Amino acid sequence: MSRVLFVTNDFPTRRGGIETFILALCERLPPDEVVVYTASMPGDRDYDAKLPFPVYRDPAATLLPTPAVARRVIEVMQHHDCDRIVFGASAPLGLLAPRLRRAGARRMVALTHGHEVWWARVPVARRLLRRIGDSMDVMTYVSEWCRDRIAPALSPQAAARMQPLSPGVDTERFYPGCGGAEVRARLGIPPDAPVVVCTARMVKRKGQDTLVKAWPQVLAERPDVVLLLVGDGPHRAAVERMARRRRLGDSVIFTGSVPWEEVPAYTDAGDVFAMPCRTRRFGLEAEAFGIVFLEAQACGLPVLVGSSGGTRETFRPYETGLLVSRRDSEKLTHLLLRLIEQVSTTSREACFLTWARDHDWRVSSLRLQNALAESLV
Repeated sequence: MSRVLFVTNDFPTRRGGIETFILALCERLPPDEVVVYTASMPGDRDYDAKLPFPVYRDPAATLLPTPAVARRVIEVMQHHDCDRIVFGASAPLGLLAPRLRRAGARRMVALTHGHEVWWARVPVARRLLRRIGDSMDVMTYVSEWCRDRIAPALSPQAAARMQPLSPGVDTERFYPGCGGAEVRARLGIPPDAPVVVCTARMVKRKGQDTLVKAWPQVLAERPDVVLLLVGDGPHRAAVERMARRRRLGDSVIFTGSVPWEEVPAYTDAGDVFAMPCRTRRFGLEAEAFGIVFLEAQACGLPVLVGSSGGTRETFRPYETGLLVSRRDSEKLTHLLLRLIEQVSTTSREACFLTWARDHDWRVSSLRLQNALAESLV
């Protein structure tokens, strides 16, 4: 039996949107057809033992397209009779493609994310990305925004082979009432208090600092509202200091990192989801898509979406959410209060049903399977 080998740096136990994306794609293929080659991470042995498919860990914490990594990937590929390769991110591991092709790979698909947008804009990296595109059967893109910026860096032939593959949402994990009441009780949040939740890594691009800056104005209109910030990261200490300086007290709750399996319940604890993400570094750092917006809507939460990269493609404007286009705390406050007021008159189930019919992991999985199968004889 031929198998699919995923070669990726982005895989649990690391946490993030791309890691969630890759794992979900693996889980939706038949387990006896999947093999993963990834980097070493803390806690990986116990985690891998619970998966229904084999995972091989390189000794390094980050995979690079070196001859040594190529040799180890080829050993795994040939041992498991893998003739189809999926690169979890095109750059830089897609540079391994010619060696894997010579070793017997017949079909290769490389995923792109916001990271490749940066490669497409930097001259030396742009040339390498073009080489990667020419060596692939398919390069995928998570949003039209990403495609519009990556395709010009590729050859016309490689650009014509690009196909959409955006994240979906697991509606068996994320749905209205999937544990939010228990989270509220555990955190001491009154059942009737409006909660604005943000589940995201604490980095500057995600915009938790913008929420905290706007929070005094939100409290002036709604003293009972709570801001629930779920996640950890290098910007957390700065955001916590910001909250202390504004004397926001118990109106802002920092949970830190929470177990992956509990993320749906923390999302469900909110009434409104807000992540006013922003583009940084002159356009080199942007939100390629935003899987957290999908997860929130699956829980029936209206979303306040920061305008960055492909985030406009994650929701239905004025139906399931609103867009905030700049770091304007007054505008942000107005939109948050608008969504909070609408919650009491809008059915969470209706919001979920309206949106969920268009986004499901089954669609993403089918697209990947089609990309892997085309012209494979």
